[in-house]
Amino acid sequence: MELKAIGCEPLQLKMMHIENGHTLEVYQEHGGYEALKKAMNMSSDEIIDEVKASALRGRGGAGFPTGMKWSFVPRDSPKPKYIVCNADESEPGTFKDRYLLERDPHALIEGMLIGAFALGVETCYIYYRGEYHYLIDVMDKAIEEAKAANLVGENILGSDFTCHFYTHTGAGAYICGEETALLSSLEGERGHPRMKPPFPAVEGVYACPTVVNNVETLTAVPQIINMGGETWRDLGTEKSGGTKLWSVSGHVKKPGVYELPMGYEDMEKFILEDCGGMLRDDKKLKACIPGGSSVYAMRADQIIGKKVTLDYEGLVEGGSLVGSGGFIVIDETVDMVDSTKNLTEFYKHESCGWCTPCREGTDWLTKIFNRIADGGGRPEDAQLILDLCDNIEGKSFCALGDAAAWAIQGAVKRFPEDFKKHLLPNGNGNGNGNAL
Repeated sequence: MELKAIGCEPLQLKMMHIENGHTLEVYQEHGGYEALKKAMNMSSDEIIDEVKASALRGRGGAGFPTGMKWSFVPRDSPKPKYIVCNADESEPGTFKDRYLLERDPHALIEGMLIGAFALGVETCYIYYRGEYHYLIDVMDKAIEEAKAANLVGENILGSDFTCHFYTHTGAGAYICGEETALLSSLEGERGHPRMKPPFPAVEGVYACPTVVNNVETLTAVPQIINMGGETWRDLGTEKSGGTKLWSVSGHVKKPGVYELPMGYEDMEKFILEDCGGMLRDDKKLKACIPGGSSVYAMRADQIIGKKVTLDYEGLVEGGSLVGSGGFIVIDETVDMVDSTKNLTEFYKHESCGWCTPCREGTDWLTKIFNRIADGGGRPEDAQLILDLCDNIEGKSFCALGDAAAWAIQGAVKRFPEDFKKHLLPNGNGNGNGNAL
């Protein structure tokens, strides 16, 4: 498993190969908590302005500007304020946050502390996915180390700043990666998403102002304070600042977590050179899902020779999204009908059942794909699948429905040759032609 930076100095990954890098002593030897000390000599506005200047965008999938999200928290609210770290890393193909939690927990604590100081927060929660329960022990020990060093708790570093940390585990529900469902779960309720507005920044956990950011986003904050927002931004592009972690899996020789500057020059080069090329030398690239299973898969001919840059704008132009950075490489042996069937079953299983379009739509899609797999595919099924996706996309209560629809739409529209083999007699039947 590769853990390396390409095209930049390691920032997010700098502690990955350092012995005992998860401990307070070693973290401080490498400059840990210096950003917190610097931030505590800045005003709230100065800290938020640096985060805005950095062009840091949420690394959990939505890509919303972090500094802007922080600025939405009402300063004059009489209610307590909270910061919640979304460590419910559930997107298929995404595993970068796991390494940050395991090997660099103090970077997360420091990033949350800086946010807490800026926003007047006295309580921070770290919400883990159920399967990451083993990592809570690592974080709890790091919190205790920080508390013993007067970096967490009452009167931090002799000031009047007080901030307490708590870890909490979910039960492995994908829906709890959605921020409002996460907050419901954190409160002890079912992990159902909430109506927005009000947004969490105004009314979040316990109906109080709450900032929800994911692990990678928060661990970038100390770097931004140390370097200055504009300097950090200039590592990437004007609209997509800094560096980004990509979880690379699938048919490549060197899977792992890679840190790249935003705007990295070429997706083709990244796959075929930096990641070692295709796993089997005699097989060609067929597709890549660059942002986790929820985004459109890209065909090889959208990548090879196209100079697709790895940032928010570049991937939109290339035909997909950054998403959560779950970079799944697929070779020509894969039948996209089979792989899409697996994803459809995943989204059906993980739907919370709260709204009809998602609950019923994913169930019907699963039934259709199962019938196709059993040899009962019909020429009109491709259009039927797209019609069902249209009835889900933009009509479900939260983005889970959109994610399920996008994954399937991308496969049907971009890999019609695979669907023809299952749906049209002899692969060239006389279907209605609307979808294939």
